[in-house]
Amino acid sequence: MAGYRLDRTNDDIQLVLSELLRSIKDPRINQGMISVTRTETTGDLRYCKVYLSVYGLENEKELKKGLKSASGWLRRELGKRLSLRYTPELIFELDNSIEHGAHINEIISQPGFLGNEKPESISGDDKIDDQ
Repeated sequence: MAGYRLDRTNDDIQLVLSELLRSIKDPRINQGMISVTRTETTGDLRYCKVYLSVYGLENEKELKKGLKSASGWLRRELGKRLSLRYTPELIFELDNSIEHGAHINEIISQPGFLGNEKPESISGDDKIDDQ
């Protein structure tokens, strides 16, 4: 499958799964705000890794159990909404890149990191004498 077509398929899967995840009533899945950050489908459309970012995640194990139990329904609904030769098996992964980015921003914004510190005034005593 051509690269642009696979990219378009990944975008379609991401959009449909975002809608479907909002409609699930399972409390294990609705413990935080879930966003589908990206999807990676194999070239033969047999498998699709779905990367999720969850804001306010309380229990990662329970979320994974809930997603695993809902994966059959999600796959069936995905097959109904998209006309693909094969409906891929969904593999869910937690994506912590947003949290990681926030942590990096916090480190960068600290005083003293890469010159973010205010320059101290130079007094007459601190001058270097040429000898």
